[in-house]
Amino acid sequence: MEALKVFFWMALFIIFYSYLGYGILLFGLIMLRRLFGLGKKYEGNEDYEPEVTLFVTAYNEKDYLEEKVNNSSSLNYPREKLTQLWVTDGSNDGTPELLKKYKDVKVLHKPERNGKIAAMNRGMKHVTTPIVIFSDGNTSLGKESVQEIVRLFRNPKVGCVSGEKRIYSKEADNAAGAGEGMYWKYESQLKKWDAELYSVVGAAGELFAIRTELWQEVEKDTLLDDFMISLKVAMQGRTIQYNPEAYAIENASANVKEELKRKIRISAGGIQSVVRLAPLLNFFKYGTLSFQYISHRVLRWTLTPLLLLLIIPVNLVLALDEGLWSFGPFSLLFWGQVLFYVAALVGWFLENRQIRLKLLFIPYYFFMMNLSVFLGFGRYVKGNQSVNWERAKRGGNTAEAVA
Repeated sequence: MEALKVFFWMALFIIFYSYLGYGILLFGLIMLRRLFGLGKKYEGNEDYEPEVTLFVTAYNEKDYLEEKVNNSSSLNYPREKLTQLWVTDGSNDGTPELLKKYKDVKVLHKPERNGKIAAMNRGMKHVTTPIVIFSDGNTSLGKESVQEIVRLFRNPKVGCVSGEKRIYSKEADNAAGAGEGMYWKYESQLKKWDAELYSVVGAAGELFAIRTELWQEVEKDTLLDDFMISLKVAMQGRTIQYNPEAYAIENASANVKEELKRKIRISAGGIQSVVRLAPLLNFFKYGTLSFQYISHRVLRWTLTPLLLLLIIPVNLVLALDEGLWSFGPFSLLFWGQVLFYVAALVGWFLENRQIRLKLLFIPYYFFMMNLSVFLGFGRYVKGNQSVNWERAKRGGNTAEAVA
């Protein structure tokens, strides 16, 4: 029984650390840096305004095309220094033909569909500007986004800049929208602190940029291209910085089923990334970056979901030994787990009946996130996750967006 108690407390600590403890520790470290004057921002050359390429990989983006091109053309950056490059891999809905109507847009079309990363590898051979900014075809960028991204590249130590992903919200959000919006608010705060400590651990594919000279091709079957590309930059001794003033807005997933589909792919890609980025686990070589990578990413994609599953029966055994209704620490924690998963179940029940109660969407979304890790692991082991991802269906947009 003592061995079970040791396992239980260790598992509980790792779970807590993965989701909340790391954020608390990170905040403490940031406060110490500021106290000793180590958190000063690098200003650099204020006249730094290089040519940039806005790189969009597209597959059948006809419905978003006009809005995206117009949005890109309206960004506050000198038009003569901004190149719009669209790489259409396998598009057969008229996307390439429509794009060619815009004189400011460079189009690279290939009829074969080989996946997003193959298109990126192909398109990067045509990028000649010192900075390349990647963005999705179905996202709108904030007007100052390019300026805000370029500003951080004044620092020669910065190799990659991640923008912020924002989710359109509405008062009667479904579980996917409410949960995704809350999750990204928390993630955005962690990214700010990660960047201030040393480096963000991976960029958001909706909007991120790298120094073109640091580009490294990744395997064609890569599922999380943004994550792999940005961390390969960081492994070259540069940092990934984060600027929430550079943002991309997109709609939340249309429903939880669509969000689960997206999360399963991300989880499968996360496990694939952990395997392929094994050298990054070496603290002696990568130091702070390894610490951040393991704390913020690796635990969530590997050990923590497994411990969340194992801790239930272990807690039950300990609670029974203590007395299920004794209100001791083990019985209280066991009933706390029961209450949490009941809340998740009620959240699922209400969602299926179109009843909106955001408080219950938090445990529901948390449960769904961790379920997706197990399903993603199964796909990764079986090798049946296609790189030709069908985009998750998105809900309609509104005037308000949340980070």
